[in-house]
Amino acid sequence: MERLLRVTVFVLCLLPFAWLVWAAGTARLGVDPAETIMHFTGEWSLRMLLLSLLVSPLRQWLGWPPLLKLRRPIALYAFFYGAIHLLCFCHFYVGWEFATLWEELLERPYISAGFGAWLLMLPLVLTSTRGMQRRLRRNWTRLHRGVYLVALLACCHLLWQARADVGEALIYSVIAGLLLGWRLKRHLDRRSLPATSQA
Repeated sequence: MERLLRVTVFVLCLLPFAWLVWAAGTARLGVDPAETIMHFTGEWSLRMLLLSLLVSPLRQWLGWPPLLKLRRPIALYAFFYGAIHLLCFCHFYVGWEFATLWEELLERPYISAGFGAWLLMLPLVLTSTRGMQRRLRRNWTRLHRGVYLVALLACCHLLWQARADVGEALIYSVIAGLLLGWRLKRHLDRRSLPATSQA
């Protein structure tokens, strides 16, 4: 059952990329394919990131520990779509010119936020294996809390570039806020337990 669930999640997470390849091959990306690819991959990266953050609350609410095994593959897909998003930006908008990229990072806060989110995801991906978890021990947990900052930066990236039409960006930001708020509440509840038990 668990194996079937993991395979199903893997396939479902791959479907957006499969659609993108099909749309590119059949000229269905609209009048500005570069913009379509950028928007599509960026949005799916954020969706996967939020889905990975949703796994822990779902596991607690449903009382089914095996759900935690889905967090890593979903998070890896968030990085995958984010990497495509970044590569497309470098190819279509920067032309692989480092000076141009540096100028964009300095002049456009939303690009700095998006690039920062991707950079923070990189060490999380590189240390996502069980072997690295055993080696880093407690430091692994501290390091992977950086995903919360990734979520905040990703939402800022979307909000700052949305300009007039911020409705969709606000929805994602509210969802991220709820997921992070749930974690903050759980953390505060855990800290209050010793004091309560001593009273």
